[in-house]
Amino acid sequence: MRTIELNEQVQPSTGFDRVLHFTLPDRNARGRAVRLGPVLDTILSAHAYPAPIRQILAEALVVTALLGSLLKDQDGQLTLQAQTQDGVVDLLVCDYRNGELRGYVRHDRARLDELGPTPSLFSLFGEGYLAITFDLAATGQRYQGVVPLEGNSLAEACESYFMQSEQVPSLIRVGVRNTPAGCVAGGLLLQHLPEGEEGRERLHVQLDHPEWEHVSILGASVKEAELVDPALDLESIVWRLFHEEREIRAEPGLVLSRGCRCTVEHYRDVLSRFGAEERADMKNDDGLIIVDCAFCSREFEIDL
Repeated sequence: MRTIELNEQVQPSTGFDRVLHFTLPDRNARGRAVRLGPVLDTILSAHAYPAPIRQILAEALVVTALLGSLLKDQDGQLTLQAQTQDGVVDLLVCDYRNGELRGYVRHDRARLDELGPTPSLFSLFGEGYLAITFDLAATGQRYQGVVPLEGNSLAEACESYFMQSEQVPSLIRVGVRNTPAGCVAGGLLLQHLPEGEEGRERLHVQLDHPEWEHVSILGASVKEAELVDPALDLESIVWRLFHEEREIRAEPGLVLSRGCRCTVEHYRDVLSRFGAEERADMKNDDGLIIVDCAFCSREFEIDL
């Protein structure tokens, strides 16, 4: 008997700005699916990003939501950062904490205009690197992996991260669609965890493992149009891909929101950690310290 089990105590993961958690018990695989809408538009609208930058940031936010939803520590944080010394994009950073997303891209507009409408990942970043950091609030531990920023997309670079740094075979697919009503983006993450997900030793982790080969082939068949179709709920996408499995266990995750944490109180706390002479050097002629938040494109006047 083939079944899909849903936690009835949580609202279904349909519509926008939600994550769906699912597992395939017989295949020792776990997955996440996400679709971003209004939250994505809010983050992108903080700056007048040109189309290629909007595209790469939308992809990064989808990947960040997928990876951040793997955190079991409610107050933990996932940070995705792509950086280079000589690229058109010299910094891209996104983070996720307890369902809150934010992201920012710093780029050279003049050089970007020379690349045309659809620049490649390499033409944007050059020889850059990708860093993924898991900060666990419960234990105070930090785990970070750094890999070359290689491949045709950020999703491919993240797949390399999991294989090289975590030895976890992973598949990530992302779709982005711009419409007159706004930007829609969706993604799918699959991972193979032989011998279970809950901390037992993972044995025989390899790309050609029969279980992973089966799951990855099915997962790779997902279409970009499915990931960005608001009329197709996340459960239906998972069911289409894996309906021949004996069992699919699915549970909606957190509702996603824009999560810039900039407030006057926060910056006062940060600035209070500097010495009196350093704070004096930061003040303008009116005796105020001006803090510019790149994430939300706002300036804060701090009077200490």
